[in-house]
Amino acid sequence: MTNVQQFAAAGAGVWSLGWCAAWLLDPMVSLVLLAILRAEQVTARHGVRMGGWVRGAKWFTLAATYVMNTWSAFMDGSAVLVVLHSVPPLVVFVAAEAVTELRDKLGAVVANAAPGRADVAPTPRTSFAEYLEVARAARTADVVVTPAWVRQVTGCSRGLSSRLAATLVEDGDRS
Repeated sequence: MTNVQQFAAAGAGVWSLGWCAAWLLDPMVSLVLLAILRAEQVTARHGVRMGGWVRGAKWFTLAATYVMNTWSAFMDGSAVLVVLHSVPPLVVFVAAEAVTELRDKLGAVVANAAPGRADVAPTPRTSFAEYLEVARAARTADVVVTPAWVRQVTGCSRGLSSRLAATLVEDGDRS
């Protein structure tokens, strides 16, 4: 962000209007890029492909960020600074392009998990009542009910085991 600000300020005096406005350039370009990536994500969820303008806008915002980040390094002729200032925008570029393929592959996984596909069907969630039934069946008179014991016999989560244990202890108090 500081590289873009220095590029945009172009020697403007510190705290001048131009210097202050230059701080807005990087967030503006980054927010547009984030909006594009988010829109691609949402539309992909519904199987809608984006057109060439969207890809062009994504590439343009990435290219603009790259140029503004590396301009002073190129002007100074410093290979080290060019590499240093190239890495962040290039990582963002590669990640933004990888997201497109990842989104398509994740969409295919979801489509393959459709009803009727027993090999990839999601496991249904176990309810509190179902866990409680399993714990009640496993409980004997000599069992000290603790969340750890509940997790051991039901396989429930740590957070749920405390509630189940409290319910079982309350059940025992009523007997």
